[in-house]
Amino acid sequence: MSNPKRYTITSALPYTNGPVHIGQLAGAYVPADIYVRYLRMRYGKDNVVYICGSDEHGAAITMKAIKEGVTPQEIVDKYHEIIKKSFADFGISFDIYHRTSSPLHHETASEFFSDLYKQGVFVEKETEQYYDVEQEQFLADRYIKGTCPNCENDSAYGDQCEKCGTSLDPTELINPKSTITGSTPELRKTKQLFLSLDTMQPWLEKWIVEGEGRPEKWKRNVMGACKSWLNMGLQPRSMTRDLKWGIPVPVDSYEGKVLYVWFDAPIGYISATKQWAEDNGKDWRPYWQDKEGTKLVHFLGKDNIVFHCITFPAILKTHGDYVIPTNVPANEFMNMEGDKMSTSRNWTVWLHEYLQEFPGKQDILRYVLTANLPETKDSEFTWKDFQQRNNSELAKGLGNFVNRVVVLTHKYYEGKVPAGNPGEMESQLMASVSKDLQRLTDHMEAYEFRMALTAMMDIMRSGDKYLAETEPWKLIKTDAERTATVMNTALQVVGHLSILMKAFLPFSADKLQQILGIEVSDWKLSAQSDLLPIGHQINDAEMLFSMMEDEHIAPQLAKLDAIRKDKAAIAAAAAAGATAVKEPVALKDEITYEDFAKLDIRVGTIVSASKVPKADKLLELEVDLGFEKRTVVSGIAEHFKAEDIIGQQVCVLANLAPRKLRGIVSNGMILMADNGDGLSFLSPATETGNGEVVS
Repeated sequence: MSNPKRYTITSALPYTNGPVHIGQLAGAYVPADIYVRYLRMRYGKDNVVYICGSDEHGAAITMKAIKEGVTPQEIVDKYHEIIKKSFADFGISFDIYHRTSSPLHHETASEFFSDLYKQGVFVEKETEQYYDVEQEQFLADRYIKGTCPNCENDSAYGDQCEKCGTSLDPTELINPKSTITGSTPELRKTKQLFLSLDTMQPWLEKWIVEGEGRPEKWKRNVMGACKSWLNMGLQPRSMTRDLKWGIPVPVDSYEGKVLYVWFDAPIGYISATKQWAEDNGKDWRPYWQDKEGTKLVHFLGKDNIVFHCITFPAILKTHGDYVIPTNVPANEFMNMEGDKMSTSRNWTVWLHEYLQEFPGKQDILRYVLTANLPETKDSEFTWKDFQQRNNSELAKGLGNFVNRVVVLTHKYYEGKVPAGNPGEMESQLMASVSKDLQRLTDHMEAYEFRMALTAMMDIMRSGDKYLAETEPWKLIKTDAERTATVMNTALQVVGHLSILMKAFLPFSADKLQQILGIEVSDWKLSAQSDLLPIGHQINDAEMLFSMMEDEHIAPQLAKLDAIRKDKAAIAAAAAAGATAVKEPVALKDEITYEDFAKLDIRVGTIVSASKVPKADKLLELEVDLGFEKRTVVSGIAEHFKAEDIIGQQVCVLANLAPRKLRGIVSNGMILMADNGDGLSFLSPATETGNGEVVS
């Protein structure tokens, strides 16, 4: 879409079961805010709407409420206010921050579902689902824990085992328990309405893979995730749930059920737009229903790709009246200090705490996150990098350049912009600035915000280099006219920076424009234009950034060190306990020789191995059993690299019934030993022929 009339930009709705942290900022909010600020400056505020809000339904909310002994409404009210204030204080410039518990959203989602229901889109299916008799409710997948049938982890959830990565159905769990009451649930029949994503697969493949009707190229990581799901084959997905918290299903025979949160939540973008339009006397429809004139872009983290690239577009396309996304520039994950971020271990930086502990330092965090955005691969945040980038790139770099120019202008010209007579050196500088302005714009349009930031800083570096080479503090003694030209040119560069910074460093940009005595936000710049006319009075200099000393980040490092020590102490205690007790693993129920004789264990050789997409713990193995080659999916990716186990002889339970894991049919099980410190293969003592029977 080369010339859209308007832009509808969304950031993923944060779940209101906790505050926002920097990993979420880097994934969905900082890049979106940069893009939106750029769009407003280049195409006008009236042509852009930036939408977000709190996602307040789903099982995680009720689980949090049960844990804290309060109602779900109290949970969402508490965290909605914390999140909303944090975003506002940090400068995320939403046009509206709405919430999915609002009456308008309930009405919008119900109407949308009803429209699809009337079209006959949904298929009713009867399924068996676990029911907690004590709680008197059906249990969502995450309300059930049990033993994984694949790796025997006794804390697997009803939708996935987080130890081996296997996708599960709750009915596959061994010894299932309700996470609410701890009781053993019973299976009861229930009916749900399913969206037939399988019938939408041909259109989704043409749209996503072939790009039919999709005007922009998508990022490689987004395409990879989509193709992985499509290659596994899409299955019908239930759009209703047996829960008490959520939006009631607007169908008479479905009383007591609610809409699936991943049907409800994305429609929150639409209901938020309706509320914004109502508040501002506008019509919401063009922003969602003008298919030729509206560009819809979703910003999110990679864990939300499938819902925004497959499920939600399928729903919009099926409805028929709505725009489908032009682009979904999803980011990978941001890690921290050499480890994955973990909210349960407090291994992250909470936004509301950062704002309290570093008052007035919003732009430093915005800068560091932008410089480290996980745009194509996972990235990392460290407090030392935070300190170093602030000191060398902001305080000593951008801030020092601006301060020198303003101070010298006051020293030589009483703060008035001097007249200049540009020569060849000035022409070369402004040509370089023009080139960087175009680079910056091109990167913005391509959602490459790290490179856009680099282009802006390159303009600053060019100006700083020019100042160092001309040395106006020396030149003033011998050539007053040339000095005036130098200072005029340097001031124009600072003026351009004050505009470009608005996308990346909005608080500092406003402060700089106050110093310069201007109010300009038009992105349609020409490096040849004089933003500061001759004789214009600028205000006194103020430092944009201050140095970050070791003592400023010491409390943050101490906090993380304490978490590390706690983790190490727990691990050490567990290890000591295991060493001291050395209790054998309890034997399983007694079997007969006839039971054992049914097991057909064969020797095989792993001839190929690869990671299973979207499953961190699974490897897909090809095993040569002599008489045939078998595909076996094994949950050993955390213990072995795929390339290291090719050629390894193993023992395979060869007559285990085939089972589909992540869309791959696994024909057998690799036998392993677990000594508590890791896994090892059960292999013949000496190399033997593939296919030999283990007896």
